[in-house]
Amino acid sequence: MNTPTPHTPDTPHDLVGIGIGPFNLSLAALADPLTHLHTVFYDQRPAFHWHPGLLIDGARIQVPFLADLVTLADPASPWTFLNHLKTRERLFPFYFAERFHIQRTEYDAYCRWVADNLPTLRFHHQVDAVRWNPERDLFEVDYTQLGPEGEAEALGRTHTRNVALGIGTEPHIPDPLKPLAEAPGVPVIHAAHYLDHRETILTADHITVIGTGQSGAEIFLDLLRHRPTGHERLHWLGRTETFAPMEYSKLGLEHFTPDYTRYFHALTEPVRDRLVTAQWQLHKGIDADTTAAIHDELYRRTLDGGWPDTVLTPGVHVRTAGRIATTQIELHLEHAQQKTRSRLTTNAVILATGYRERPLDRLLAGLDPYMRLDNSERPRIDEHFRLLLDPSVTGSVYVQNAETHTHGVGTPDLGLAAWRSATILNDLTGQQPYPLPHRTAFTTFGLQNGLPQIPSARHHRTLTPLADGI
Repeated sequence: MNTPTPHTPDTPHDLVGIGIGPFNLSLAALADPLTHLHTVFYDQRPAFHWHPGLLIDGARIQVPFLADLVTLADPASPWTFLNHLKTRERLFPFYFAERFHIQRTEYDAYCRWVADNLPTLRFHHQVDAVRWNPERDLFEVDYTQLGPEGEAEALGRTHTRNVALGIGTEPHIPDPLKPLAEAPGVPVIHAAHYLDHRETILTADHITVIGTGQSGAEIFLDLLRHRPTGHERLHWLGRTETFAPMEYSKLGLEHFTPDYTRYFHALTEPVRDRLVTAQWQLHKGIDADTTAAIHDELYRRTLDGGWPDTVLTPGVHVRTAGRIATTQIELHLEHAQQKTRSRLTTNAVILATGYRERPLDRLLAGLDPYMRLDNSERPRIDEHFRLLLDPSVTGSVYVQNAETHTHGVGTPDLGLAAWRSATILNDLTGQQPYPLPHRTAFTTFGLQNGLPQIPSARHHRTLTPLADGI
């Protein structure tokens, strides 16, 4: 691994990463052995933690353990999940467990192990702005160093030839429920914060879960398991017309390959937009094990006669919502197929309504004059995950998990993290530190050019060897 060396403000970095979620953590891990690269990664949080509000006991990630931060680009890396197990003397227990899909808590522990040991990460650093300095041919990155309680302690600026944005997504709250979610004392919370409020929510007389994807299913199941038989008082509803299973067939999974990503990127903008909407079941359905567990739990509660006090209703959306007195919430519902409306009174609401890509405009306001946008005013992103900027900008801004509109449903998928990071590093160095496969799917997407081809890296810069680390 790189060993940190003294760094002066006048020495530009080769790469500054903004945000340290799994994707930029992958980039940092794969950049670590490239000793000629001068890198640093900033995050405003005090430490790495992956979706802490959803680390429900027993919940598993929906990709195999091989979809760790590095393996699919470099299985010999010291930062693999298997090496994490080795350092913890857990390889044999894992071998006998025969688990291809690990628990979320275990994936979180693995990522924290990587984050605790990489020398290029800087937590407690909030990046405030990114600008292009044409006189120096460098990006300027302004940041605030934060104290233990999140207070501002010092301002700083660093310069870099390239930037990697990995600021992730943020919880989405539907407009009708925003006033209640923002009001103090009303138990209307997003699923991202479920475990923080779980004990309080379990004391509510009646609980409603909104959202029929994986998170909604896991939360409903967790609540169900902790409510008394016959007095569950649970309601689960969502917009989708069914509690739909996630597409998990072998050929269906090939939509999460580099081959499909390249095919999708080459499509026209209108076709891409239509596909993103149509392919929701590839990544927004519920896995079969979770639906089976829910049905098993409901069935178990009928063994002594009667039915559990639960209502599961798909195809419903919330029109409006309001508070009744201080302890109840009234949801105004509409059924999409029946075109009927009703009201539901409940005491707590959990919004499993998904996430949205964080907008880049505030952070990148200083790059507005250089940005190239598509017909929907979104950033244009090339096949190497670079924002398309004015040719006068000689550096690159790479994006991670902000390119669904250009790269498709695989954008937030952990299984493509290592490949995307390797693609970025290959492009940034103008070399091939991580040779990538020419073909990754049995499916040939499209007719043009026959078999999938890997795009050639652009040798657009030569890096001057620098001291190891930062």
